[in-house]
Amino acid sequence: MTTPEQPADDAAALAAIGRTWEAFWFTPAGSRPLALVRMAAGILGLLAGGTYAQDLTIWFGPAGLLPVETVAAWRAPAAVSLFDVCGTTTAVWLAFSCLMLLFGLLAIGLLTPVVSVLAAAGWVSLLHRGPMLAGPADDCLAILLWCVALGAAGEHLSVDAWLHRRLGWAGPRPRVRTRLALGLLQIHAAVIAAAAVLAQLKGDVWWNGTAMWWLTTREPGRVLNLVEPLRQSEYLCNALTLGIVGWEIVVAVGLWFAPTQRLVARGALVAWPLVGLLVAEPLWGVVMAVLSLPFAGLLGRSCLKQAG
Repeated sequence: MTTPEQPADDAAALAAIGRTWEAFWFTPAGSRPLALVRMAAGILGLLAGGTYAQDLTIWFGPAGLLPVETVAAWRAPAAVSLFDVCGTTTAVWLAFSCLMLLFGLLAIGLLTPVVSVLAAAGWVSLLHRGPMLAGPADDCLAILLWCVALGAAGEHLSVDAWLHRRLGWAGPRPRVRTRLALGLLQIHAAVIAAAAVLAQLKGDVWWNGTAMWWLTTREPGRVLNLVEPLRQSEYLCNALTLGIVGWEIVVAVGLWFAPTQRLVARGALVAWPLVGLLVAEPLWGVVMAVLSLPFAGLLGRSCLKQAG
């Protein structure tokens, strides 16, 4: 039976949800935390791009192992790549060099509104040119770059900011698009962690605590050699395996609550790189840490508190 108070309570609950939604996405936010992400994304772009440099023409050259026609049949119909039109070795290297230059400009924050969009588009083009070569770090870096392009990432800690002060132009101000960028970073940081948990718990080795043993004894791509310590201690193997799963659960949940957001985000700056080393994906671990970087409160209050 419906009481007279229930419609009012329902309306109040809906209004509260609406205010929370609007505050999360549309409250103008300062861009100082996003500046850190911009700098890190530029540096990570240079590092990730460097992994392609050694074999660039072997894969993408005129006589490379991945002809455009073969790749076009592999990738999604809507996926395109600017590298598809590079028909000579010189053209491939020129396009790649331009992308590396864009990452360098992004790191120092010069012409950021234009450079950030071009860097994101260029990176996606490189991934589309060889989608079978892309790893988790490459995909997560693409997320970082598009979030940087969306927000006003050049208003602080950049050459752009220095030039604006010298020229007497308008200074930084809170913007809705910066709030959108920060919101997308928060969502992706939590969702990727949750997806990792769900994927891992489909396998028995993550339930019984032996996943670290199989990762450590896998020769290709191994970063840390923990074979002897894990052979001597079953408890260590179990602790590392279940610790990784536990940490991912902490991130997936803890980033959403003001009392825990800053603590989890700061822990992510150390924990994610360590997880990356353990699972033989060190660059992915660093990219995951950068996804949480704006919420660590290194340059002020947490982003969740600013939005509230």
